[in-house]
Amino acid sequence: MNDIRSEPAALRYPRLIGHRGAAAHAPENTLAGLRAAAELGVDWVEFDVRLTADDALVLVHDDKLDRTTNGSGRVRAAMLAEIRSLDAGAWFGADFAGEAVPTLDEALAVLRELKLHPNIEIKAEAGDEAAVGRAVARAVRALWPADRPPPLISSFRFACVAAVADEAPELPLACLMNWGHKEWPDRRADLPWRAIHCAERSLTKRRVAAFKSFGLPLAAFTVNSANRARRLFEFGVDAVFTDCPDKLAAAV
Repeated sequence: MNDIRSEPAALRYPRLIGHRGAAAHAPENTLAGLRAAAELGVDWVEFDVRLTADDALVLVHDDKLDRTTNGSGRVRAAMLAEIRSLDAGAWFGADFAGEAVPTLDEALAVLRELKLHPNIEIKAEAGDEAAVGRAVARAVRALWPADRPPPLISSFRFACVAAVADEAPELPLACLMNWGHKEWPDRRADLPWRAIHCAERSLTKRRVAAFKSFGLPLAAFTVNSANRARRLFEFGVDAVFTDCPDKLAAAV
């Protein structure tokens, strides 16, 4: 098992990271959401990617299209052209009607334009993990400027980030987990983690201290209460993912 302290220097996080763009202000995982995050002054944004039936990478959180589009069925079972024909904005509000599901290529282009730094969370169905990880790594290598810090990659599925590490070992990886610090020893494995992302509901002062003892930055998701953000920062958390960065700005 690797000694985590021997890994490259830890990342420098901003205090606030837009969650799925800025999910309280625009439909999640859309270009409108990325632009809303930029308008609200964040420097980093998180979003989710999945493979379509024809192996294109699109920004969708759920394994099905039903919640965030006017379509239905599994993302992995739909062709890119079908997904691109769907409305991914009307569910959020009339002002966003006609907003499309973006591809990863489109999202990275907008992020370059807006000078936003991405945290790409990889989603995958069972058996697809390596394919999605390799596809994300290849896309980032091809499309992200070499003179800018590389996107941060995370996933709940460790086979996804392992595939990224094999394909593009220069890309930084964040260990993503739902619960407390007791999970961490099992999840260190042999991957060169650069950060830890943990569900905010499981973080106590003691657990934050346990995570921080590994010398890595710790980010909490998803925090939409200014009071909770202040408390987490007091505990030693480095950053929080939020749907409403404007609401939390006073807590920074």
